[in-house]
Amino acid sequence: MVTLSSIGSESLVQLLTISIVFILVLALTYFTTKFVGNYQKTKLAGNNIQVLETFRISNSKYIQIIKIGEKYFAISVCKDTITYLGDLNAEDLVFKNASNEFKIPNFKDILDKLKKDKPED
Repeated sequence: MVTLSSIGSESLVQLLTISIVFILVLALTYFTTKFVGNYQKTKLAGNNIQVLETFRISNSKYIQIIKIGEKYFAISVCKDTITYLGDLNAEDLVFKNASNEFKIPNFKDILDKLKKDKPED
């Protein structure tokens, strides 16, 4: 004889099984994507060609500054074409160094700053 409690426990077991399978599929997808991304990054990384900066003009049009060897070039990248715009001098370019990069402050620093800026009662 089937009781109401046995139906509830079977449903709970099915829910837990499906949840575990779902979490495993998500984890597998995450790690596979990370692996493939790192693999492609190392395959595409070259010593002689670097994209230094990209400026988006529209959805499918960009201007890029690239370095090939020791020379710098400006190119226009569109959906189906790449157009050479001209040579650039290294002296005219502004390079970011590690100290100018955006750093995310930790919560303690933000809290200390807010405490310091807080008006006294």
